[in-house]
Amino acid sequence: MSGLLALLDDVAGIAKVAAASVDDVAAAAGKAGAKTAGVIIDDAAVTPKYVQGFAPARELPIIWRITRGSLFNKLILLMPVAMLLANFAPWAITPLLMLGGSYLCFEGAEKVFHVLFPHASHEIEQDMSIKDPGHLEEQKIKGAIKTDFILSAEIMTIALAAIEAPNVWMQAATLAVVAIGVTVAVYGSVAVIVKMDDVGLFLAGNAPTPIGRGLGRGLVKFMPVLMWILSVVGTAAMLWVGGSIIIHGLEVLGFSWLGHHIHDWAYAVGHMVPEAWTGFVEWSAKAAMDGVFGVALGFVLIPAVLALSRFFAKG
Repeated sequence: MSGLLALLDDVAGIAKVAAASVDDVAAAAGKAGAKTAGVIIDDAAVTPKYVQGFAPARELPIIWRITRGSLFNKLILLMPVAMLLANFAPWAITPLLMLGGSYLCFEGAEKVFHVLFPHASHEIEQDMSIKDPGHLEEQKIKGAIKTDFILSAEIMTIALAAIEAPNVWMQAATLAVVAIGVTVAVYGSVAVIVKMDDVGLFLAGNAPTPIGRGLGRGLVKFMPVLMWILSVVGTAAMLWVGGSIIIHGLEVLGFSWLGHHIHDWAYAVGHMVPEAWTGFVEWSAKAAMDGVFGVALGFVLIPAVLALSRFFAKG
């Protein structure tokens, strides 16, 4: 009997350790996932454009296929590479983060440039040249998964840099939880967003009360506004996150002048307001300055990236 009690006690101890590990993974995943917020917002803002122009019945199947591709990108392609880097070449994480941050600055600045100086979209012209809807759908899905790969690489690298795990197994488990959680959050949100106009149309034509029909009409009218808001927020998030990644990376590499000055300026701005607002204003000022740096860097990168793309296109 004493042996059985000892065994049960050991099992209970193992269960407690396992439960604590699950809690630790969840907490670490939440902390790491929060660091990727800017990229997640941009991902959610970018993805709905890939289902624009398709029949409503095809929207959710397309999003599901993109979701599967995103999970494959994160769990099968990127996670093993991230784990190898973390354990065998940790020195490479900061340069890779800065490379990804530069890409975010370029993408955000390109969107700002397009608003300031409107020009024809080469992508739209390509879509109009494709006559077969099935082929266009395949092309859109492939394009979305390629875009997701870049954003996923940034998400995984940011999350990896934020994870403080005692061993490789918890590190891998935390990264996997972040990957799955982010993917579900992004593409679940996208699915809701793209179907809201259909819900609005249904309510406008079938709701039994005037209030319901009015709500439906309101949803239909609000969706273009929501898409515009998402686009603006996504672009701002890209520039803020990209700029902050570069500035922090420079500090890690020993070039801390800019980061220290931004911190001092944000601190000064934060202490110009009542104490209750100090933290929020200081954070907002720093985010704004990071974003301005991101815009400036992005505008510098635009001609360089275009020149490289033309060079590789010729090759």
